[in-house]
Amino acid sequence: MKEQQDIRPYAFQTPFGKVVAFAENGVIRAKSIRYARSERYKMPIPLDKAEEDTILNKTPVCPQNISPLLERLIEKTNQENFEIEESTQYLTITRPENTSENDRLPVVVWIHGGSYEVGCGDLPTSDPSVWVKEQNIIVISVSYRLGLFGFLGGDEERPANLGLFDIIEALKWIKNNIQSFGGNPENVTLLGQSSGGDAVTHLMISEGVENLFSRVIVHSAPLGFRHNRKKMSSELFRKTEYLKNETDVLKMTEDYTKLLPSVMKYGLKASMPFCLQYDYPPLCREEESLEKWKKNAKKFDVLIGLNNDETAFYIKTAQEGLYTYLSETILNTIVRTTTNFIYEKPANIFAKNYADGGGNIYFFKIHSKVSKNSIGAAHCIDLPLIFSNESAWKSSELLKDISWDYVYENGKKIRSLWAEFARTGKVSDDSERPEILELRKI
Repeated sequence: MKEQQDIRPYAFQTPFGKVVAFAENGVIRAKSIRYARSERYKMPIPLDKAEEDTILNKTPVCPQNISPLLERLIEKTNQENFEIEESTQYLTITRPENTSENDRLPVVVWIHGGSYEVGCGDLPTSDPSVWVKEQNIIVISVSYRLGLFGFLGGDEERPANLGLFDIIEALKWIKNNIQSFGGNPENVTLLGQSSGGDAVTHLMISEGVENLFSRVIVHSAPLGFRHNRKKMSSELFRKTEYLKNETDVLKMTEDYTKLLPSVMKYGLKASMPFCLQYDYPPLCREEESLEKWKKNAKKFDVLIGLNNDETAFYIKTAQEGLYTYLSETILNTIVRTTTNFIYEKPANIFAKNYADGGGNIYFFKIHSKVSKNSIGAAHCIDLPLIFSNESAWKSSELLKDISWDYVYENGKKIRSLWAEFARTGKVSDDSERPEILELRKI
């Protein structure tokens, strides 16, 4: 029988008030701290003080549809563990248990992916405990509004980019309070994957983020989807107008999916119907974005990259439709072409533009070296490498035919490199690289 972990209560005294936490298995976790509140389609209002001794038994999540693909490839959703809530402004802090009183640890802020539509910051598959203990860092996971509630707007009644404003409020909270947890407010690195990576790159050119972070690590950002979205977003915005006052949030998330076929005419980017919207605060116009990244290049250290076979996650794992009838050679060609269009080419353009602006930027690519793994280095394969929670990933089809020891050993080297970057903004040429990682300074 597995031994029960020794869980001990803990408390932090902060400018925000007393924050309740628990020590377990070498880390201290302050879970589901509310950093702001919001009404539907309203700006987040930061909280002045902690909600007294509030301990949530379930993880709050923004209303969303469960993705069968994510459930099959990553983790089955146990709905009993989650509480649906529109105002999903929460963060969870994980830090090492054994620290000295004067420690000022580097802080990594995790911005989760999920196409701006699904997920939350606090999932077992992104439990940072192993990384925190190995590298003596603090990791903060942020939840924010998604989908109709956070990333589709167009007028004063339904503003755009509310989810991005949520993240900015979380960063302000971290700036004001993280020192009480042993963190260094002057050494904050944002880590985003997929749409979270897209959000992180756009936070670099957002209004109101001055001095909130100094570094970014961007995994698999679909920057190829950021262009020319205005017509598609406007059409989806108009068609969902009838849902704006719906009291049943699950009906809202169910009904908008019926409208998605009508926007497929906008091409591949329609597969991600929600996104950040240019021309609305806190962002600039789309045509100004590259120049603004270039202008801000000396403000932030950047580590950006992708997995070599990103779109195999969707294409090679399809259980129905056209892809199931195509040969391996044709599938590989489609994967390479779409990965280049959505992820690699735009990331390279971003990196070159940033370097031309005098920025400190590194580019990485994760490869598959396991011959039996036909999917390759697909989208999300980086997550178990960074968040080494074996129990959460053991049933994942994404890791089928890959031993956990292989994942762990390669991941340990990546975790060390990423922590080095978070501490210093650099990756030494002498630091050990795993065989699956290609990494270079631009």
